[in-house]
Amino acid sequence: MFEAVLSGATAPEIEGVTVERRAALSVTAADVLAADAYLLGTPANLGYMSGALKHAFDTFYYPCLDSTRGRPFGYYIHGNQGTEGAQQSIETITTGLGWEQAAAPVVITGAPDKAVREQCWELGATVSAQLTV
Repeated sequence: MFEAVLSGATAPEIEGVTVERRAALSVTAADVLAADAYLLGTPANLGYMSGALKHAFDTFYYPCLDSTRGRPFGYYIHGNQGTEGAQQSIETITTGLGWEQAAAPVVITGAPDKAVREQCWELGATVSAQLTV
């Protein structure tokens, strides 16, 4: 799913956008402040976002609270069971940050198939294209 999102975000027809990748455990407030948009991905572990993504939010939430309002974002979640808690927590935190959802999330359970990979590509491309408008 990550590769499909990345492929969409870096599609050749989307010009003037540079994509930086960061593992959730290495994200800093400076990284978030330097970005113009965000693509988030997480597994749903026990019905919640990964501890790594939660750690990232805990790291940058307050330092970025006022400076990143209105920035576009999108996200994807992959779980083997319930994903509702993961989705709700991401939406609660990003609403608090004032980020603007640029595309519908891709949320699946089970193995990702071709249709899911296409949705992920669209997610990446849609968020990236928001920066060229």
